[in-house]
Amino acid sequence: MPDSTKANDIAKRVLRYYRKNRRDLPWRKRGDAYGVWISEIMLQQTRVAAVIPYYERWLRSFPTIEALAGAELDEVLSHWSGLGYYSRARNIHSCAKEVQANYGGELPRTAKALRALPGIGRYTAGAVSSIAYKEHEALVDGNVARVVSRVFAVEDNIKSTAGIKEQWRICEALVPKSAPGDFNQGLMEIGAMLCKPKNPDCVECPLSEHCRAFNEGRIDQLPVVSKRKAASEKPLLALEAGYLERGGKLLLAHRKAEGLFGGLWELPSADSREALANLTGLKLSFLGKQASLLHEQVLSHRRLRIRVWPAQVSGRTKLAQDSPYQRLSWLRLAEIPSIGISTATRSILERRSEIQHER
Repeated sequence: MPDSTKANDIAKRVLRYYRKNRRDLPWRKRGDAYGVWISEIMLQQTRVAAVIPYYERWLRSFPTIEALAGAELDEVLSHWSGLGYYSRARNIHSCAKEVQANYGGELPRTAKALRALPGIGRYTAGAVSSIAYKEHEALVDGNVARVVSRVFAVEDNIKSTAGIKEQWRICEALVPKSAPGDFNQGLMEIGAMLCKPKNPDCVECPLSEHCRAFNEGRIDQLPVVSKRKAASEKPLLALEAGYLERGGKLLLAHRKAEGLFGGLWELPSADSREALANLTGLKLSFLGKQASLLHEQVLSHRRLRIRVWPAQVSGRTKLAQDSPYQRLSWLRLAEIPSIGISTATRSILERRSEIQHER
């Protein structure tokens, strides 16, 4: 735990670095609680460069919490499509509705009240309250955890209960009352731009004088991290998907809200081609003995493999009672961008010429 003299010096160095070197990012220009909230949710496990176009499009379509609360979930998911972790988008929508109904469309001003809302945890609450409302609150994300683990030589695994507890304890002792938002953003900026997982720029880092990992020659040893599972070690989810066209429309299935890909539209998928017919209630005559397209994707906790089968279609749709979907709909391709579709289905549709060629 840092003493007050060391904590004050670290705060001064972080603030000086941030105010001189901070990146010009759209959510920093906006600066309000709504913009901070949306950016922080989008930035979780996603790079800044990838988030910027999503953020700007989002704010054009949903400039206020009131606009977001009044939007349909399909529209919200369509704006999130490609970012992954779709439960976050569903939580954002639920949270907006609650804020509009109970707080007059303005996010609460304290971390404690923010944490009571759907999808807002300790980190996001700390970010919104400190950056937008100047509340004296700490935050810990991946970048911050790496910085404090090196500066203070935290020996516990960075993602363990003990390691997380220690990171928060340190950050709470460091954050200054005068500029908590700038300090928190400064720690994140140092982690993102200087204190990188590999080849950190310790020469330029304003905290190198205080950094135990640097001064003890242990930069490559800290933070302590668990070995990541190789993609081949993750469990495989193998599905058969139907590419079913009729009258210039494509059949898509809308998943129930809970579970993997909850609330998203996708090509109807099942464990087997036979199950596809039972799932949709249609009579399907598959074109060929081999799938015409293979989609493979590595998710956070599993591998996904989808074989896509075009088929001639007859009969009327009738959703099976034990289906993971809540409804089936025939949609024109031009309509699909306006709904929330899974990343897998989006990738498959981008390659649909391969399917049509096989037909």
